[in-house]
Amino acid sequence: MDVDLPAEDDPRRVEVRRWFTEHPAPRPRQLVEAGFVVPHWPRPYGLDADPALQLIVEDEMRRAGVSKPLNPIGIGHCGPIIVALGNEQQQQRYLWPMLAGEELWCQLFSEPDAGSDLANLGTRAERDGDVYRVNGQKIWTSLADHAKFGILIARTRGDVSKHRGISYFIVPMDLPGIEVRPIRNMAGDAGFNEVFFTDVRVPAENLIGEENLGWGMAKSTLANERVSLSTGGGLQWGYGPSARDLVAHFRDNGGLADPIARQAVVGAFIEGEILRYHRMRMISAAVNKKPGPDASLRKALADPHGKRVFTLAKNLMGAGGLLEANGTLGAEWDRGFLFSPALTVGGGTSEVLRNIIAERLLGLPHDLDVEQGRTWAQTRGGTAPAPQ
Repeated sequence: MDVDLPAEDDPRRVEVRRWFTEHPAPRPRQLVEAGFVVPHWPRPYGLDADPALQLIVEDEMRRAGVSKPLNPIGIGHCGPIIVALGNEQQQQRYLWPMLAGEELWCQLFSEPDAGSDLANLGTRAERDGDVYRVNGQKIWTSLADHAKFGILIARTRGDVSKHRGISYFIVPMDLPGIEVRPIRNMAGDAGFNEVFFTDVRVPAENLIGEENLGWGMAKSTLANERVSLSTGGGLQWGYGPSARDLVAHFRDNGGLADPIARQAVVGAFIEGEILRYHRMRMISAAVNKKPGPDASLRKALADPHGKRVFTLAKNLMGAGGLLEANGTLGAEWDRGFLFSPALTVGGGTSEVLRNIIAERLLGLPHDLDVEQGRTWAQTRGGTAPAPQ
């Protein structure tokens, strides 16, 4: 089975290749206007591309040595919500510079007491005329110290269940009352941040969709995040080296004499290829339409794979691997080894993803209903002790 088709003479491939021949060093705006940054998005931002055309664009961009504008949270997480539910004014204002990488975005979701249980958030947004006054705290916010805008979920109604009364906003990160405090991680980066809101006045026109109906949008954002964090061939959420690169390094440097080490590298390569095929199979359902539980499955498989490959690479460096950036594989593998534990936490922990897979893919029951005394056995027709 050849999953790398469409073929070289496919008319669409010929057309895309001709465009890159005519634009050998395209500017970000040119890539955006051609629809190549997000080909699966609707026009005018994308090409309404089916999976085959998406693969063509990706292949031809790689062949031309052209990279997409870098704005991972904006394009991967925020943009799809604005495309689907933002009004025309919001789309025109925010999407073009977002896609061109001219304005970075961050995602203001997690809180100290609302991480895995995100709906338990405490940040509040109270309507005050033509603004919302926002007070609260967010944490683990990537790029908050560089972002121009953020998407924020905050509670706008407190007399309903925790999954209701949540609204979804676009927030300029330079508004008075916003304080960003970087958090340095063990890889030496300040990639995460705490963000504090003190009487921040967010214009009411920055509300996306209807007030109090933001939880559905938040779930869609998380699904998009899990797609974007597990796409591509790189081990670090789509970026950086891959298992193929690990194999290529040893192949180009005389191979591995130790059969056990050689088998470990082969195993990593096979696992990476399985994930690559799985990604191709899920492109249409997870990206072209609406990301669902398959996005959680992809991330639950890809993230431990990344951690295993980085650990394997570090072990194969031998004594040189004990020194930072002094191993035979180079600095990006050193950093990846330190960063890889975050792969299984950011964008949904492995435990949360397994719950989603169990409930939405395997059809297993939800959490115990203590009030009714129902257990897994009862849902399957068995017996269970009475609630205490």
